[in-house]
Amino acid sequence: MTARENAVSWVTGIGLTPFGRHEGKSSLDLMTMAATAALDDAGLARRDVDGLVCGYATTMPHIMLSTLFAEHFGVQPRYAHAAQVGGATGFALIMLAHLIVAGGAADHVLVVAGENRLTGQTRDMTMQTLAQAGHARYEVPLGPTVPAYYGLVASRYMHEFGNSERDLAELAVLMRRHASSHSGAQLREPITVEQVLASTPIAPPLKLMDCCPISDGAAAFLISREPVSPHALRIAGSSQAHTHQHVTAAQDLAHYGAKASMTRAMAQAGIGLGDVGYAAIYDSFTITLAILLEEIGLSARGQSGRDAASGRYAADGELPLNTHGGLLSYGHCGVAGALAHLAEAHLQMTRRAGVRQIAREPAVAMLHGDGGIMSSHISLILERTR
Repeated sequence: MTARENAVSWVTGIGLTPFGRHEGKSSLDLMTMAATAALDDAGLARRDVDGLVCGYATTMPHIMLSTLFAEHFGVQPRYAHAAQVGGATGFALIMLAHLIVAGGAADHVLVVAGENRLTGQTRDMTMQTLAQAGHARYEVPLGPTVPAYYGLVASRYMHEFGNSERDLAELAVLMRRHASSHSGAQLREPITVEQVLASTPIAPPLKLMDCCPISDGAAAFLISREPVSPHALRIAGSSQAHTHQHVTAAQDLAHYGAKASMTRAMAQAGIGLGDVGYAAIYDSFTITLAILLEEIGLSARGQSGRDAASGRYAADGELPLNTHGGLLSYGHCGVAGALAHLAEAHLQMTRRAGVRQIAREPAVAMLHGDGGIMSSHISLILERTR
């Protein structure tokens, strides 16, 4: 039996809250909302959950968050684990749950993440948290935060491959257009390229509308050994790549680990780029999305913004991309931010996306998450088999 045949798991249920402002809701409250919805979607009960994995929450830095949530939610798993690899954590949790199920440690793993990042901490607290991503000796003392690092990356990448600020703006416009039809999105008002270019400078060349908003929200999934729900999708491939932690230690500021990670995931699934009918790609900043689309090979170097402008990534385009609006417009509440991409991919592939439903029926979806400053990369391949 090959590794591909042996590693079988199914996404059997999904739960996603609206992102934005949830006054009075704690991280545990939001996680409970999403987990309850995921169980209902899978047709399972809490007693069926024998595995639990969750991410971190900056507003509740508990050292045993997985077992804390298990107690809060009323489950007693035989496997529990918490993990953190920055923005890639959501997909890392899905990969971990996939391996747990495939390895026989559990039958139904609940993956859950959520955070009241918008209402649960002050702006200064958020800035302080983001500032700690840098190297303690060589970067943090200089005062940069995550947007500043991505501004540096953007400047280098644009110099190397010829992307313009207008090209990046096209990606922000596309994500907002997609979010405009999703009632759960935080930012729904359509925007233009000119509005993006005129928005407040944050970390040149990045402007306010090149950056994702801070949100409250949560997402949850059931990863099961068997396709117990009528809308189960198979996890056909998964892989990771970790090239550095700090941007000052990166060997190449124009090439990262996305290609290596996605190439392995596709090989595991036995597919090529031409088989992909839906793309869910991490987009904390417009430059993040541009680099990932281009490094993976969905767009040529320097061309992702122009491809977005041409309609390639539109809901009715050649390769629909982040049709819920992505982090840039649906919102970003930490670990659950990337997981919203998986929820949308699942809804589109099972034709349950309502007014956002794309016309084509993709059998294969590609998902990729990024953590740190283009540091950690997690790739997933989702497959519809029936």
